[in-house]
Amino acid sequence: MGSLGFQTVYRIFDQFPGVTCERAFLPGREAPQRRGDLRTLETGARVRDFDLLAFSVSFETDYWHLVDLLDRAGVPVWASQRRSGPLVIAGGPAVFLNPEPIANFVDAFLIGEAEEMLPEFLGLLFDCGLEDRDRFLREAARQIGGCYVPKFYHPQYDGPHVVSLNYDGPGEPRVQRRIVYHLDRYPTTTAVLAAGAVFGDMVLVEASRGCQWGCRFCAAGYMYRPLRNRSVSHLADAVRAGLQQRKTVGLVGAEMASVPGVAHLASLAAEAGGRLSPSSLKADCVTPDLARALAAGGTRTVTVAPEAGSERMRRVINKNLTEADILRAANLLVGEGVPDLKLYFMFGLPGEEWEDVEAIGELVEKIHAKLRDKEGRRSRVGKITVSANPFVPKPWTPFQWDPMMRIPELRQRARTLEKMLTKLPGVRFACESPRESYYQTLLSRGDRRVASFIFAVRQSGGDWWGVIRAWARQDLSSAPWAQDGPPPDAYVYRRYEEDELLPWDFIDHRVSKAYLRNERRKAYSGLQTPPCDTTSCRTCGACPA
Repeated sequence: MGSLGFQTVYRIFDQFPGVTCERAFLPGREAPQRRGDLRTLETGARVRDFDLLAFSVSFETDYWHLVDLLDRAGVPVWASQRRSGPLVIAGGPAVFLNPEPIANFVDAFLIGEAEEMLPEFLGLLFDCGLEDRDRFLREAARQIGGCYVPKFYHPQYDGPHVVSLNYDGPGEPRVQRRIVYHLDRYPTTTAVLAAGAVFGDMVLVEASRGCQWGCRFCAAGYMYRPLRNRSVSHLADAVRAGLQQRKTVGLVGAEMASVPGVAHLASLAAEAGGRLSPSSLKADCVTPDLARALAAGGTRTVTVAPEAGSERMRRVINKNLTEADILRAANLLVGEGVPDLKLYFMFGLPGEEWEDVEAIGELVEKIHAKLRDKEGRRSRVGKITVSANPFVPKPWTPFQWDPMMRIPELRQRARTLEKMLTKLPGVRFACESPRESYYQTLLSRGDRRVASFIFAVRQSGGDWWGVIRAWARQDLSSAPWAQDGPPPDAYVYRRYEEDELLPWDFIDHRVSKAYLRNERRKAYSGLQTPPCDTTSCRTCGACPA
């Protein structure tokens, strides 16, 4: 319930004439596991009795939970085994990038933004009905832009490679991601207040989609191109309405400091006795007015994402940010009265050297020193939280061809950072496990053969690392399915060739592969690309001609 995408889809379903929409969630591990008895939150109806099961999947690591939910609902997990019962569809950021790991579980994916696509899909569902599922799916693939029906696609493999993709569905096999160009037509705010959810203490308001900065590791920055901002007047109305329900309004988007009118919105919230909480601020876009307005509203923590410690690595990832920009932003925010800072970094990036890792610690030391007195005591800042996580290559980014760094090397880097940072008073260090990153990379870059792994994770009760180890050992006694595909390292540690057919290539994100290849080459040359100019630039292909 902390996802605006989930809430938006819920609202669209619930407001469509003739549709009753209810929610169901995975029970806690302590709940009894009676197959077929998964029930909805609103009325307690059995999930298996509904016509349509729609999953919103934000993170790849939730793939096995989708399988778990289907099984608990008493719905056959494999799409090929379903002849009746509910139609299973899915959308959300994870599957926009690469739906293939769960393609064998899902009848149809809706790839892209839902505001226009989902009503079209529901309208067709009412016209055709589900008595003949094959006919409905064929018509959906034919008529609904962004609808991907896996049963019509037949990939062929040779070892770790996809060598061909045969298609026997209607029309063209290319699935074009749906996009909404005029955001003000579709208000996107919290639809259901749930105090126990993540962000349950605030009303969320979407400020923009897409991002102008072009960071080469960032899936969201490419997946949601081009940048689209909501109007200041629209956002001001949404903030005022949100403050009637909660004291805090969370402003959501890829990067908030560059959103037109953001300082005005923060001031508006403060004057109304509330506060604005932006998701993340780009350091060189933080202004004195914005810092002052955030502090006036009582904002206690602001997130800044330098991503890399050295100037060299920030050029590699196209961060367009200098050390002076970062120090200035920290000074401004804390100087105006925001006590706590959260800093995001990555390590294990393509082309990274040891001095780049050490530069993360050195940059935090400089921020820490700038905000403390000569004796090292706290002067203006409360605490600094440093979140440093291993790089995970994502589809549809310039680094999609690059492998994840090996786990032992990542652990060495994490230990170095922890040693450098935990000695600083008031600095807290958090790091995702490299094993988690391995798991996420496997699911991000996988093809349909990964479905057997996901199913095995469900059968093991969620012991994904144990299943990965059995797969890597080719232990056919505990992982008999492992003989059907390459070992997991082939998805995680292999450098994909720039001219090979990738599992997700049939999706059209309106960003050309040639552009991504060029950005990758510029990364390895340490060359930056200017921020997007959506008024005149047509280089990547995302903006309409």
